[in-house]
Amino acid sequence: MNFLLEILSEEIPARMQAAAAEQLRTRFVDALKAAGLTHGAVMADATPRRLWLIADDLAAASAGSAEELKGPRVDAPAQAIDGFLKKTGLTRDQLEERDTGKGVVLFAMLRREGRSAADILAEVIPQIIRDFAWPKSMRWGAASHSTASPRWVRPLVGIVALLHDAVVPLTVHGVTSGRATQGHRIHAPGPLDIHSAETYVAQLRAAHVIASSAERRTLIAARAAELAREAGLALIPDDGLVAENAGLTEWPVPLLGRFDPDFLSVPREVIVLTMRTNQKYFALADAAGALAPAFICVANLVASDGGTAIVGGNQRVLSARLSDARFFWEQDLATVRAGGLEAFLPKLENIVFHEKLGTVADKVARVEALATWLWDHITSPLGGEVDPPQAAGEGAATGSTQPLSRAAAARRLSTSPQGGEVTALAARAARLAKADLVSATVGEFPELQGQIGRYLALSIGEDPAVADAIRDHYKPVGQGDDVPTAPVSVAVALADKLDTLGQFFAVGEYPTGSKDPFALRRAALGIIQIVLKNDIRLPLRPLLRVAIGEPLATQATPKLLDFFADRLKVQQREAGVRHDLIDAVFALGGEDDLVRLLARVKALQAFVETDEGINLLAGYKRAANILKAAEKEGPPPAPPASGRGEGSEAALASALDLALPTATQAVADEYFTDAMAALASLRAPVDAFFTDVMVNDPDPAIRARRLALLARFRDAVHGVADFSKIEG
Repeated sequence: MNFLLEILSEEIPARMQAAAAEQLRTRFVDALKAAGLTHGAVMADATPRRLWLIADDLAAASAGSAEELKGPRVDAPAQAIDGFLKKTGLTRDQLEERDTGKGVVLFAMLRREGRSAADILAEVIPQIIRDFAWPKSMRWGAASHSTASPRWVRPLVGIVALLHDAVVPLTVHGVTSGRATQGHRIHAPGPLDIHSAETYVAQLRAAHVIASSAERRTLIAARAAELAREAGLALIPDDGLVAENAGLTEWPVPLLGRFDPDFLSVPREVIVLTMRTNQKYFALADAAGALAPAFICVANLVASDGGTAIVGGNQRVLSARLSDARFFWEQDLATVRAGGLEAFLPKLENIVFHEKLGTVADKVARVEALATWLWDHITSPLGGEVDPPQAAGEGAATGSTQPLSRAAAARRLSTSPQGGEVTALAARAARLAKADLVSATVGEFPELQGQIGRYLALSIGEDPAVADAIRDHYKPVGQGDDVPTAPVSVAVALADKLDTLGQFFAVGEYPTGSKDPFALRRAALGIIQIVLKNDIRLPLRPLLRVAIGEPLATQATPKLLDFFADRLKVQQREAGVRHDLIDAVFALGGEDDLVRLLARVKALQAFVETDEGINLLAGYKRAANILKAAEKEGPPPAPPASGRGEGSEAALASALDLALPTATQAVADEYFTDAMAALASLRAPVDAFFTDVMVNDPDPAIRARRLALLARFRDAVHGVADFSKIEG
């Protein structure tokens, strides 16, 4: 038999419907499992006015069960036996006595008869409804004066509970189940009696209600695209808006409307956001991809006039909203044309960024200074008081650091403003980046911060690189978002996020557990994405010290580096990079160049997943354990000044003589795959050493020599990564 449950209510918010349907399905499946009632497929869905569920092939009844419970001994105190009888619900003569070898013990056999599906459903459905969790719920009716009154997302109207074609009688929140539901409010306003679970979907369709949310989504998307094509336009894709409209309509009918082309003088994003957020309209584009003065709305009925009146009403509402948006935009244009974006800056002094960190104007000043510092150090060797660790390779050969790979620097600088010009542009972009926060347009559309600043900057002839940096300095704001690549945008985006992280860590405001009110995790991930996307060779440690500022840098920098390590592991998890290998490279200390670190990690991962890597790791762990045990006994005597032993011992010493300088030079040159190959050459000598040689020789001098050899092996491995951090 199939079972239908429909919970009819006033309109459920569209954003809650999908999660509510899944919760209903999960609670139902769990309840039937607990009751021992088997069933087939269970499907749950929603329309604006109902949650519904259909379960296929319910068993007629739950299976009976038998359970044996062990009780006290027969000679136990009467109180213990009485307690067991009360627990089982049996009498003394219904218990079985059994000799267990440790005395005669009482046992109870509890047999439970199967229960009918109808009885089980009548019990579990009210409980499911009472326990249902909504993000927001309400009380209604006379009972609403009490906090103990029934709660639901919107007032309950009815419950349909049918096992095949029979009503399952139940009452919950003052509503009694039956077979009566409601069709479309306009096209089928009367009550609708559902014949059975099998006819439910078809009967609703006949009453102008499409029960399937997926079908409503498909219908909206297909018809909207068709209307756009018929008008010579293209639908701008918006899956979220499709889903929202499907959650607002039970019989969706897309309609095409138009608005005055004069409104296109307003930024595209403002028009699209006005249509999407306030009116739930789809935006359209012309053949060139420009925003068209047209939209698609979704009605919830088939209008007798073909939708003319509906479209006309929506056009009037949209015109009023776009008039407001144009007023705000023109007000901002007048402001910047009179005084530039700088005209907004004094108002930033009145906005508190954080009680411990001053105003937004204070943050702007810090970001401007940091952006200038950043570009100077991205495009030239680090030095001076920052004193970063010297990078290996060509820079080391000339006695300077090389924080940016020459290939990356050449690639960027060949298509962008040169050094000093970029520094000046980055400083200006940073100074103006937050100006639009106090504009009238962003005040009305806060989602467009940065984008409005870009439009305003371009309107008064600011350098396009500055305008783009104003827009892009918030990016990336999440997975899949664009990552800045233009030099000025990179400098300002990094500076903004570094200042946020550095300053909050400086005053002890760290993310804790799931709480991250200042989005510091997102800021760290954004920095990592920008650095990796642009191959920026800039050590983190000195960078963070500058962002934090003295005298707090000494205390806060290590915590912030650990935070970055955790975020890097999260960010790289989706790429299949093992977290323990990131730990292994970080543990070396001093490795805070993210580009170089990940190159080393990826080479390490490729190595440790080979036979050579697996065996070498096992050999390392054995050597490390021997050395650890020896160190507990105190420092060993110094090894002989000469002598390399014989056989496998001498072979390992010779292999280390070759591998150690090769691996060291390869790491210095950033040829990490070659470094791993040098380590791989140690596998056979290490295996042979442990097979043929007894490290803890009775002769202290021999033992010291062999321990020193193992220490050389361990140190050689540590030149690439701390293998003690590697799992396996």
